[in-house]
Amino acid sequence: MVGRFVWYNFSDITDHKIFPSRPLPKSAQPFRFTEAQRNDRIGNVSLTILDSLVEANNSVAFLIIRNDSLLFEKYYQGYEETTTVASFSAAKSYTSALVGAALADGFIKSVDESIVNYLPELKSSKGFDKITIKHLLQMTSGIKANESYYNPFGQAAHLYYGRNLRAYIKRLKVDYEPGTKFAYRSINTQLLGLIVERATGKPLTTYLNERIWTKLQPEYDASWSIDKKKDGLEKAFCCLNAKARDFAKFGRLYLNKGNWNGEQILPAQWIEESTTPEKAQGGASYYKYQWWMTKNGYEANGLHGQYIFVCPEKNLIVVRLGKRGGDVSWGAVFDRLAEKL
Repeated sequence: MVGRFVWYNFSDITDHKIFPSRPLPKSAQPFRFTEAQRNDRIGNVSLTILDSLVEANNSVAFLIIRNDSLLFEKYYQGYEETTTVASFSAAKSYTSALVGAALADGFIKSVDESIVNYLPELKSSKGFDKITIKHLLQMTSGIKANESYYNPFGQAAHLYYGRNLRAYIKRLKVDYEPGTKFAYRSINTQLLGLIVERATGKPLTTYLNERIWTKLQPEYDASWSIDKKKDGLEKAFCCLNAKARDFAKFGRLYLNKGNWNGEQILPAQWIEESTTPEKAQGGASYYKYQWWMTKNGYEANGLHGQYIFVCPEKNLIVVRLGKRGGDVSWGAVFDRLAEKL
């Protein structure tokens, strides 16, 4: 694992090429956003200034969609609409959606269930019986972790480069009482993914494909990276590999309260619950169920600046993908766009 960390060096949006994965196929009848007439401005937003800002900050894709119309779409640094980009932690929001699907399907009874109901290998470790699914969703589990992306011996490196995540999970320990404070830790999402797999009896990619991905009528093939080829486990905390337009469709699903062209794919109540901040039991005002809250909306957020931003009030979706985050606060940029449109 350390050797792979050193060999590949720091993570990159092309890392989908170095990991095994399970496929997410494109649709035979893809949904396409309406191509709007391109102008120099959108509302009070100068597209020339916006384009310069986006390009100067290491972006590879930037999309603005309002009322199902593609108002702005541009690619940079040799990337195109057909180029695959690794989502990094934006995948956490997809894992959250699958928890909602499993609840709706009756595979999971409640977010208040103890995680050891699905992860019995953790029963013998002190404190895990007190951790609920909601604690994982809220990043308030208290599981001991090191989220550093620069430490080859840290937990993030184990999760990203490790080839036996099932075995690694057995080594976890509890750091503090669950439900007492927020601490962003990818291990929480990894456990959520394993819970969904155990509850449904299906690999995470299979369940995503059946319950959500296919229904969103993707234009392109995609994939979810796994830790190893044989009996691999999805890296639920990251590594969903897709194209910008198809990432935008996930934003559209949440924008429309879980409804896709008349079919209720996810319960509207789950969407509402997932995007309404809750400070009780250690929760943070800026985070809920694997989504980050902003002033005017909420976003799926991944390392190096992978974003799916949703603003319900303006019926707006923004997708930004990049090699690095750049020198701007993208959440603030999205909020400003929402105010000006």
